[in-house]
Amino acid sequence: MPPSILITRPLPQEAMSLAQARATVDLYAGPYPLTKADLIARLRDKGGLVCLITETIDAQVLGAAPGLKVVANVAVGFNNIDVAAAAARGIVVTNTPDVLTETTADFAWALLMATARRVAEGDQYVRAGKFTRWEWELLWGSDVHGKTLGILGFGRIGKAMARRARGFGMRVLYHDTVRADAAAERELGATFVDRATLLKEADFVTVHTPLSPETRHLIGAKELRQMKRTAYLINASRGPCVNEAELVQAVKEGWIAGAGLDVYEEEPKVHPGLFSLPNVVLAPHIASASHETRLKMATLAVENCLAVLEGKTPPTPVNPEVLRK
Repeated sequence: MPPSILITRPLPQEAMSLAQARATVDLYAGPYPLTKADLIARLRDKGGLVCLITETIDAQVLGAAPGLKVVANVAVGFNNIDVAAAAARGIVVTNTPDVLTETTADFAWALLMATARRVAEGDQYVRAGKFTRWEWELLWGSDVHGKTLGILGFGRIGKAMARRARGFGMRVLYHDTVRADAAAERELGATFVDRATLLKEADFVTVHTPLSPETRHLIGAKELRQMKRTAYLINASRGPCVNEAELVQAVKEGWIAGAGLDVYEEEPKVHPGLFSLPNVVLAPHIASASHETRLKMATLAVENCLAVLEGKTPPTPVNPEVLRK
């Protein structure tokens, strides 16, 4: 008998076909995320779960599915899953790293450029019919080339940002809990500094850390006051890494020049103070939203799920220690 899988959102057809060829699939196709009660009810007899970051997979959900062997998250982050509770039950958790690195860095760079050069303001200006003649003083922004980029979190995406910065002739500073090896620093032209130095010297601070108790409110009033008044903050990691209320205050009072955000502290709720700030670019969590990348993410998640259910090692486990038991 083929294994039974719950998929909590329609995936690209190639990924769905892969799952349906090797498992019995229960697909939830509703427009909104499953309620916790419905998730528990549908998961009760399943061996595998393919879910998105919109589903909270906590100890209660895991405990209600006695046959569950794998939770495959269609995301690189997995803060929506209680990994410790899963490991305690012998459940493998997987994610989708690598396949979205370049696309996410592309989008973070797009936010950086749009914020610095006031692209969103320009778009609104033209659409409002205000562009009636060329004006010398219209929408002056900030150069990106030759400036200093500060990268908080020097993992795959942080390093991809550093590669892009080299093409703009930028000085690159980074901070991480683990320093990169000397060869990577030379290749990327990146200099390791403490966080205070990065905040003080960077013209653009871009956040690429996972969400954890240590990184929640990594950027707040204290850090924003350390930044240059001409500097910009970019966040395409996880919303709670930035204290939104304090960011609103910082932009309003001119502690920093502006910000570009793809993620939010209480997503999908956005702090209302952000809406009135023209020098803040807002995007609806779409950093990985290209056709090519979302297909790769979905396919990898399905491959992870099937591998565990077929007694194989999944390509990208989060808690590989479970596999050794």
